[in-house]
Amino acid sequence: MAKEIERKFLVDPGFVKRLEGGIHISQGYVKTSDKTVVRARVKGSRAFLTLKGEVNNMTCSEFEYEIPVQDAKAIIEELCSGSTVDKTRYEINHGVHLWEVDIFHGENIGLVVAEVELSSETDLVEMPVWAIEEVTGQIKYFNSSLLTAPFSGWQDE
Repeated sequence: MAKEIERKFLVDPGFVKRLEGGIHISQGYVKTSDKTVVRARVKGSRAFLTLKGEVNNMTCSEFEYEIPVQDAKAIIEELCSGSTVDKTRYEINHGVHLWEVDIFHGENIGLVVAEVELSSETDLVEMPVWAIEEVTGQIKYFNSSLLTAPFSGWQDE
């Protein structure tokens, strides 16, 4: 069984100005009746269908399959009502890990999040100075949550 183990952090907005060469991602979510996530993603010139189980700590089951871009676009339009989360992703090597920094667009503009995938929940992570606050496990930062409760609608907490 495939597992995804990741930690998620807010990013210092000043760091964003130095990023170059990102790739655009647009993803829609098929509604489910439980905590399962079904996502269609167009990432640059490629597309993927992903199924994720419920997150426990920082781990969830994840199955991802490359599909034709036209199929992903049809899934988003027909099964996701055309609603998407849009972002630009930058990959940054820091220490022994690859970090993915996502700058969100549309109703989530202003939100910048970094994720680092791990091989185990006990992996040690060398923290970059631009990762300013851990938000691992906070549901409001899940991409699927940002579709229905976008960042622009959050009240100052």
